[in-house]
Amino acid sequence: MVIAAPSSGSGKTTVATGLMAALRARGLAVSPHKVGPDYIDPGYHALATGRPGRNLDPWLTGEERVVPLFAHGAAGCDIAVVEGVMGLFDGKGETDFASTAHVARLLDAPVVLVVDAARQSRSVAAVVHGFATFDPRVRVGGVVLNRVGSDRHEELCRAALAEAGVRVLGAIRRDDAVSTPSRHLGLVPAAERTAEAVATVDRLGALVTRSCDLEALVRLARSAPPLTGTAWDPAVAIGEVTARGPERAVVAVAGGAAFTFGYAEHVELLRAAGAEVAVFDPLRDEALPARTGAVVIGGGFPEMYAAELSANEPLRGQVAAFDGPIAAECAGLLYLCRELDGQRMCGRVPGVARMSDRLTLGYRDAVAVRRSLLTEPGERFSGHEFHRTVVEIDRTAVDRTAVEAVGEPVFRWAGGADGFGDPLLTASYLHLHWAGRPASAQRLVSSSRSPSVLR
Repeated sequence: MVIAAPSSGSGKTTVATGLMAALRARGLAVSPHKVGPDYIDPGYHALATGRPGRNLDPWLTGEERVVPLFAHGAAGCDIAVVEGVMGLFDGKGETDFASTAHVARLLDAPVVLVVDAARQSRSVAAVVHGFATFDPRVRVGGVVLNRVGSDRHEELCRAALAEAGVRVLGAIRRDDAVSTPSRHLGLVPAAERTAEAVATVDRLGALVTRSCDLEALVRLARSAPPLTGTAWDPAVAIGEVTARGPERAVVAVAGGAAFTFGYAEHVELLRAAGAEVAVFDPLRDEALPARTGAVVIGGGFPEMYAAELSANEPLRGQVAAFDGPIAAECAGLLYLCRELDGQRMCGRVPGVARMSDRLTLGYRDAVAVRRSLLTEPGERFSGHEFHRTVVEIDRTAVDRTAVEAVGEPVFRWAGGADGFGDPLLTASYLHLHWAGRPASAQRLVSSSRSPSVLR
């Protein structure tokens, strides 16, 4: 089933995460999914279910891969819960492409609409009626009322929805105890909160258990018809590209509190391409993993840890001197710059990064305009940007990439350009989902330094 809402801020994450935890507590194997490019909510989903939180994004991977990726993630599970994004019909630009409704149609899954009932009663039915009838291809199977103020408030909402012929599957009272802290890009990632995040998920599970009809929700999920087609397989995806790279090449993937953004399928593709994946923490580890042949530095919040990252001089020096391939996205780009908010970083990219007041957010239809580790000129990439930082080229830089990197960017799209690159580097704000471009994983592994020549 898909957990959706009329708009952002209605309580989708509260209900979806709490429902996952509640169903798991009942002994069900729960498969967690998130519509869109969000990295943070899947972290809470993983805590709630004990399984990797996985994204379903028709823009990033192609709509033809949504069902196979869903089936891959849900293999062996009793039930799958898919948290939506934004409002039910909000998609790319003026369409509903990549919206929650789009994914619900692709999965032929019933929708549970989470409605913020605060400051309204009978009007809730009008809102739900509009969403339930707007697109006949989307089946709204019931409603969970959120932020209900009192017994009388709940009675009024339920009566109005009964008149509209819509089932109420739960009513959640206002409860500040289950709030999750936020900052400039949304919720604080679960990986940064550790024990506190676990306690939050437990509270959400208890809240949904006492507020929602779990049996009715399970019945609704089981009303979804069977899906046809073959589950996505990373080995097949890599096999469709070309031969594997050096056997057991070690790909070091940045992790820890500063680098929490990554898709589970990336690691699976790297392993399918013949790599051994080793996670390192730039906040704590003073050296790259032994026999590292390639480095991946994904997204996260390095701006929150700039001083600590800067203080780890041994690792910064190793990354700066590393002569193998490096793939970096957003946070990884910032870490590779010479400075971040005045703190010294690795200097692999001749740029100075700083926080700004402007949020850069949106899907990008990008074309590669130069060769880099992951790109060839003319290739198209469907990506996503989400940051409040800017990178300015430092033309006084003297590191070995300066001459090339200050020239043509790696990517261009309507109204924008971005990226630094050379044959061993792709560093950009652009987030990519490699399930949509398995060649990225294969190119990285094939370019890695062979373990046989490493000490």
